[in-house]
Amino acid sequence: MRYGFVGLGNLGFHLAASLRRGGFDLTVTDLNPAAAEPLLAAGARWAADAKSLAAACDVVFTCLPNPKASRAVVGQLAEGFKPGSVWVEMSTVDQGEIGGLAEMLKARGVDTLECPVTGGVHRAAAGKITLLVGGESAVFQRVEPALKVMGGEILHMGPLGSAAVIKVITNMLAFIHLVADGEALMLAKRGGLDLAQAWRAIKASSGNSFVHETEGQLILNGSYDVAFTNALALKDLGFAMQFGRQFGVPLKLAGLTEQIFQEATAIYGREAQSTQVVKLLEDALGTDLRAPGFPARLEPA
Repeated sequence: MRYGFVGLGNLGFHLAASLRRGGFDLTVTDLNPAAAEPLLAAGARWAADAKSLAAACDVVFTCLPNPKASRAVVGQLAEGFKPGSVWVEMSTVDQGEIGGLAEMLKARGVDTLECPVTGGVHRAAAGKITLLVGGESAVFQRVEPALKVMGGEILHMGPLGSAAVIKVITNMLAFIHLVADGEALMLAKRGGLDLAQAWRAIKASSGNSFVHETEGQLILNGSYDVAFTNALALKDLGFAMQFGRQFGVPLKLAGLTEQIFQEATAIYGREAQSTQVVKLLEDALGTDLRAPGFPARLEPA
């Protein structure tokens, strides 16, 4: 099996690197050729564009920043795919979007899996990120050996479209937790507590969350460097609100969180780190949330 990977950003690079470390035959491409240099040095091959990559591969993974990019790349892949090939979408996209692209490829004899990931860039770097899979079981089984080297827990959620829904749900929760964690840490700071010890107390309590354990450390360091932007957060929150309307679920907390992220984006910019949403509260109160001993970036774990 020959594998291809399109999209070597913060997340995609680590996923592709796991494939290469696992000994898989790998061809890569990206708008930024420099991003591929470590992979090429490790034995991967370079393709000039998505069409030629698809022509050289049996399975192609994509990890792209937004649905517009996915549509453009899949259009190019479709021109190169051979019947019997598999496209695996690892980006976070809309349920209808993945279905429409899959139908277009099916007409060309190409199968589709969706495989969004969750757990953070640091877990992707360690090959331990969680993979959420949607699609036919037979297609999943064909690609499963490659998925096993990229992730830790692999959850087949059901038919195509199901992984898109659960991925948006998990991200919605993460953003709500992030805003809540900022408020909790500010209460501790303004209440006169040692912030490092307060972080440990929360971590050991019923109020703990994955976001507190990970992104909370980056807030206390002051780097906010989670390798995830406000633009991406708003994209995912937009999907959540869309699902709320589609499924008839009032998402009051998610709606408020989206408004807070809109405010953070207006002030700090679309490319600012999503953790900087907490900086809104810091700036409003003139009180920073800093404590010694916390990392600027999360180590692979």
